[in-house]
Amino acid sequence: MKQSSTNVNHELKKIILRRGKEESLRRYHPWIFSGAIHHTEGDAPLDEGDTVEVLSSDGKFLAIGHWQIGSIAVRVLTFRRQHIDQTFWQKRIAAALEVRRSIGIADREGNDTYRLVHGEGDNLPGLVIDIYGATAVMQAHSVGMHVCRHEIAEALREVFGEQLKAIYYKSETTLPFKAQLGQENGFLWGESGNDVAYENGLAFHIDWFKGQKTGFFIDQRDNRSLVERYARGRKVLNMFCYTGGFSVYAMRGGAELVHSVDSSAKAVELVDANMELNFPGDNRHAAFAEDAFKFMEKPPIVSPYDLIILDPPAFAKHKDALHNALRGYTKLNAKAFEMIQPGGILFTFSCSQAVDKDHFRTAVFTAAAMARRKVRILHQLHQPADHPVNIYHPEGEYLKGLVLYVE
Repeated sequence: MKQSSTNVNHELKKIILRRGKEESLRRYHPWIFSGAIHHTEGDAPLDEGDTVEVLSSDGKFLAIGHWQIGSIAVRVLTFRRQHIDQTFWQKRIAAALEVRRSIGIADREGNDTYRLVHGEGDNLPGLVIDIYGATAVMQAHSVGMHVCRHEIAEALREVFGEQLKAIYYKSETTLPFKAQLGQENGFLWGESGNDVAYENGLAFHIDWFKGQKTGFFIDQRDNRSLVERYARGRKVLNMFCYTGGFSVYAMRGGAELVHSVDSSAKAVELVDANMELNFPGDNRHAAFAEDAFKFMEKPPIVSPYDLIILDPPAFAKHKDALHNALRGYTKLNAKAFEMIQPGGILFTFSCSQAVDKDHFRTAVFTAAAMARRKVRILHQLHQPADHPVNIYHPEGEYLKGLVLYVE
């Protein structure tokens, strides 16, 4: 894969859209689909990851973005004529950091864990950057961002200065397979032996080397705090617990007991390690490496749980899997409704982008009817402010949750 050469815009290869296909761009939607493209100009073929200039059918400038093979052919970086150079990356990252500072997430005492860049929500489609203490973990979801990874890393260093000690690149599983980039995870700059970061005063081991996403589910921060509010005196079951974020908050909230369940033995080890970090020797918690559905089918270990958290992995990665995903959400929630004792509270989530809020609510309501339980909605949940949704890109709203009171 060649390195990006995007400093001089008149050298950019040009993509010409079909007549009438520019309307979504005039509404600032940051994706161009392959079917909207009429042809490319120039003799040289496009290389995946190239920065390209997009023109309307009558030759008018529309945007500049990264091109790649697939349904989403161009991810728009800017709707203005400008150089995509080091200054561009630095300004975009500085703007993202300023948002986090202005809403009180960055540089907050007791909290050094947050999302710095959330793709389209920060006008950097295909790029995710999470901050864990003095380490930035960068993840590319497009070939263009992969090509520009070193320039982005340098911009991060310029913006953060001595606050930043390491930049880890974790894109082995997020880049398009067909691009055949041979990408391996590793440090782009610096090195970090400290894997402990803090969220709202609680300590967590972050496994950015082998863990899911960038090592931690930052997008559940606010929802974990809500679990803490409801946990006092309750018997808590945290399904699909991963490294135990919800469990640790429930413990601090005064839960009578907390059981954490995940199919991954490695995740369960991290749950126990995180408990030891925050509540050494506390015997209220137990973790189980077991399939979620099998665990829920067995007779309960204790008298019925009265706070259950369901935060499964994405059941639908794409629209074609929607039907099966909804069946999965219905089955899972129905079992939780059967298990939970009267007066219990259910936190239930979907992180599947292909499952919209209405689909998810229908699946949960169907489950309640199947279990013959009366249910009230207490809260409707979503991703936190450091995972912003671009108003022109509603597809960025992926996390959906309900807090339910079960009679």
